[in-house]
Amino acid sequence: MAVQVDVQTFFHFINGQWVPASNNETFDVMNPATGKLVAKVAKGTAEDVDSAVKAARSAFDQGDWKNMKPNDRANVLYAISYKIAEHAQELVYLESISSGGTVRRISNIDVLQMVDLFQTLAKFTLEYPFSETLPVPPFPGPAHNFVWREPIGVCAAVTPWNLPMWIATWKIAPALAMGNTIVVKPASYTPLSTLKLAEIISEVVPPGVINVVTGPGAEVGETLVTHPQVDKVAFTGSTEVGRRIMELAARSIKKTTLELGGKSPNIILEDADLNIALPGSLLGVFLHSGQLCESGTRLFVPDKLYDQVVQGLVTLAGKIKVGNPQDQMTDMGPIISKKQKETILNYIQAGKQEGAVLACGGKEVTVPGCEEGFFIEPTIFTNVTNDMKIAQEEIFGPVLCVIRYSHIDEAIHLANDTIFGLAAGVWTRDVNKAYEVARKLQAGTVWINDWHMLRNDAPFGGYKQSGIGREMGKYSLDEYTQLKHVHTSMVPELERRSWYGVLFGQN
Repeated sequence: MAVQVDVQTFFHFINGQWVPASNNETFDVMNPATGKLVAKVAKGTAEDVDSAVKAARSAFDQGDWKNMKPNDRANVLYAISYKIAEHAQELVYLESISSGGTVRRISNIDVLQMVDLFQTLAKFTLEYPFSETLPVPPFPGPAHNFVWREPIGVCAAVTPWNLPMWIATWKIAPALAMGNTIVVKPASYTPLSTLKLAEIISEVVPPGVINVVTGPGAEVGETLVTHPQVDKVAFTGSTEVGRRIMELAARSIKKTTLELGGKSPNIILEDADLNIALPGSLLGVFLHSGQLCESGTRLFVPDKLYDQVVQGLVTLAGKIKVGNPQDQMTDMGPIISKKQKETILNYIQAGKQEGAVLACGGKEVTVPGCEEGFFIEPTIFTNVTNDMKIAQEEIFGPVLCVIRYSHIDEAIHLANDTIFGLAAGVWTRDVNKAYEVARKLQAGTVWINDWHMLRNDAPFGGYKQSGIGREMGKYSLDEYTQLKHVHTSMVPELERRSWYGVLFGQN
C-alpha cells in the first residue's frame, strides 16, 4: 500500500486543472476507521459548478470529442483501463482511508471491476448501432430512413459514499463511450479516489471532458442537477434523495438515470445446499458492513430449516473479523460516519422494541489501534415479521432480518411486499425451480446460489422505487444517447407526394 502522508488539500478538478473553491473554503474528510482527519477538500459553490459545466459544455460543443470515431473512442476506453491498473495502489489507499472499505475487497473486486468495465464498454462501443437503416416503406412512398444515436451532451453524475470510485465509473465510462462530457459530484464523505480517478482519465481525454466538483449536496449537487447547460443526470444513492433529484431534473426535463435504495429479499428453499447458502447469505448482507444498496437484508427461511439456518448463520457471523480496513486480514471494516453508526444502532433498538429477537451482534466494536473508529458487530435478528420497521426500511448497515415462511408462494409475496425492487436471491439445488421463482420476483437483478455478482456486460438497476434506467453493459450506453430519425423522400414528382392532395386537393 501507499505510504500515508500528511493531510493534503484536494481542489476541484475542472478543465484539466486543479482549482480551489471560489471562496477558498474547504471541508474535512475523516477516516471512519480511526475518526481522524485525512484530507481537506474544496467546498464547492454555485460558481464552481458553473465553471465546471461550462468547461464540459465547451469540450462537447467543440466537436472533436463528440465526433470521434468508435474505433478511436474504444482505444481511449482501453487506455483509461490501463491507467487505472497502473495507479491501482494509490486508488485503493485513497478509497480505503475515506470510505472504510477493506483493502482486500477494493483491490480484489473494485479495481478489477473498474478495469474490466472500461474494457467491456470499449468492445460494446465498437459494436454499437450508432446508425440504423430502416426498410424502404411502400407507403407513403419510397424514402430513405435512418435512426441515428447521438451523444446527449453534458452529463451530471452525483455519486454515493459507499463505493465512490467504482460507482463513479458506472457513469463516467458510458458517458465517455458515447461522446459526452461529464461533471461528477462525489459524496462529501468520500471524494478523494474520484478526484484521483478524474486526474488519471484526463491524461487520455481532452480538457473539460471530465470534471469533478466537491462539496455539499444542497449547494453543489442541486446546482449541478438544475444547471441549464446540463443535459443528463445520473444519480446513485438513497430513494429519498433520488426523489429530490428527479424533481429537480424535471424542471428542465433532463434525461435521468436513478439507481436507488433496496431492501433485497433472499430466499432459501428447502432443498438448498446450506454449505453454500449460509456463507453466501452472510456475504449478501455483511460485505462492506452492509453499506451496499443491493444487500440481501431480508432472509426468508422455510419452517423446516429455520432453526438450523439461524444456528449456522450465528456461528459463521462469529467468525467474521471486524477490524482496521488497512489490514489484509480484516473481513469487515467500519461504518462510514458517527452519524450513520448512530442511525444503525437506533434501527437495532427499534427492532428489539418491535419484538424481533437479537440472535447475535447489535453492539459497537472497539478495534485495537482504531479506538475512535465507527464499528458495529455483524447483527442478526430472528422472529422478524415483514411489516416491522427493520424489515421495510433500508438500514444500510450490517443488520440481517431472518423471516420465517411456510410455503414458497408466501415467501414470494413477502419478498415483493416492499417499495423497493433492486435485487433478490434464491438458493436451491433445483435451477428450474429457481427460474420459476425468479420470474415472480420484482427485482432488477436476481442471483441464484450467489450474491453481489455484478457483471459489466449485464444491466443493473431497480424495479419500483429502486430506480429508473440501467447501468453497465450495452444497456448503459443507451442511457447516454439520444435518438434522431432522419427521413429522405425519394419521390421526385410533387403530384406523387402523399401529402400533396391532402393540403392542395382543390388546386
